[in-house]
Amino acid sequence: MAVIPKILVFAGSIRAGAYSGRTADVAQKELALQGAEVTRISLADYPLPIFDEDLEKEKGIPENAIKLARQIAAHDGLLIATPEYNGSIPPLLKNTIDWVSRVRTDGGRSFRPFTGKPAGLCSSSKGHFAGVRCINHLRAVLVRCQMEVVTPECSVPEGGNAFDADGNFRDERLHRSMEHLCRTLIETSRLLSTRIEA
Repeated sequence: MAVIPKILVFAGSIRAGAYSGRTADVAQKELALQGAEVTRISLADYPLPIFDEDLEKEKGIPENAIKLARQIAAHDGLLIATPEYNGSIPPLLKNTIDWVSRVRTDGGRSFRPFTGKPAGLCSSSKGHFAGVRCINHLRAVLVRCQMEVVTPECSVPEGGNAFDADGNFRDERLHRSMEHLCRTLIETSRLLSTRIEA
């Protein structure tokens, strides 16, 4: 019997009505349709200070970074839907990645939540370029964190017009793109699972 992969889904924005949040909604539904067990979280529930090595030295890794690291470790893969800020990664998302990447131990054991973890990426923007500059930057950062970022991605242009009243993509090509991304992420997560049960 095939293992049912557990996928963690979150958006890189916590703004109400954010296109990245709506894209994450589509991904969540598609992953579930394809048989994954999906956990959806908001980065609003894991507030973190701006990354600062002096702060880390003085107070250690913030508890919310450790909690999020445990969430990542307890899943077979993750899907991130990001907005684009000034052609790159939004500060909320980059700060979160930076803090979680500093988690090296948990309860005295070695602990690297990103290492070898499959990730799927989505981007969105209000313009025509669909956040493709950001998604390339995010891919590079996550690869540097030793994640296994799958090749397919889903970039959503014209975010204000991309979704119908039910929250689905209007464009069939976007729907097929999300299907392909989710299928690849599920297969890769099943194959490379390093899940640590919480």
